Amino acid sequence: MNAFKDLLTPAQEIRLRALDAWHRALENRQLRMDCPDAYHDELIRQSDEMDRLGIVSWTEWRDLRREGDEAYLRAVAGEDYH
Repeated sequence: MNAFKDLLTPAQEIRLRALDAWHRALENRQLRMDCPDAYHDELIRQSDEMDRLGIVSWTEWRDLRREGDEAYLRAVAGEDYH
């Protein structure tokens, strides 16, 4: 059972958890449908926090922001309702 123990450094584990949380927020259909502005704010907040903590590079931060902006535009257009 210990074959997969300690395969990641603590920094790698923090990075994976942060990115996982961001992607879970991206996939949060209920928030996206109920309040697109809060949905977008959460995506931007999380990407900015990862940048502030040095978890992602500038290009990764930019890509997360762009993906969040695109998801927001789709939410405002009502993509989930089609």
